[in-house]
Amino acid sequence: MRVLTSAAALLLTAGLAFAQVTATHEADVINNKGEAIGKASFKGNGSTTVIRIQLKAGALTPGWHGIHLHAVGDCSDHDKFMASKGHVNHHQKKHGLLNADGPDGGDVPNIFAAADGSVNAEVASATALGGDKGLKDVDGSALVIHANEDDHVSQPIGGAGARVACALVK
Repeated sequence: MRVLTSAAALLLTAGLAFAQVTATHEADVINNKGEAIGKASFKGNGSTTVIRIQLKAGALTPGWHGIHLHAVGDCSDHDKFMASKGHVNHHQKKHGLLNADGPDGGDVPNIFAAADGSVNAEVASATALGGDKGLKDVDGSALVIHANEDDHVSQPIGGAGARVACALVK
C-alpha cells in the first residue's frame, strides 16, 4: 500500500509540474497586404509545441501549403516576410521532416486550405515554445506560411515558394 501511495504522489507531482511548464501564445496571422486573415495559437511544454491555425475563407489559395517556424519574430515587411530570417535551427540540421540529416527546428507538417481558402489545422513541432532556445526567445520567432507545399526534403525550404502569411511569436 505504501508503494502505491508513493507512486500516486509521484504521478501527481509530475502532473503538476507539467501543468506549470505549459506555455501558451496567440497571434494574428497576416497576409502580404498586412491584413489579419486568422489566428495561430501555440501550446507548449519543454519539448513540444502544438500549433493550431485557423484562417478565414479567402486567406490562402486552395491546396497544400508549407509552414515553417522562422528564427526572428518580425512580420513587419509584409510584402515578403523576409525580416523573419531563416528557420529556427539551433542544431544546424538540414531542412526537411523526411531528410536523413534533418529536420531543422523550423520544420512542421504542411497545412491544407479548403476550396474556399480557409484553414483549420493543428500541427506539432519539437521546438519548445519557451526557454532560451524556444520560439519565445529574446528575439521571438515567426510562423510563416508559404505559397506551395513543402516536399520535406529539398533544400533550403522544400520548394515551398513565396512567403504569403506570417504570425509573430514573442
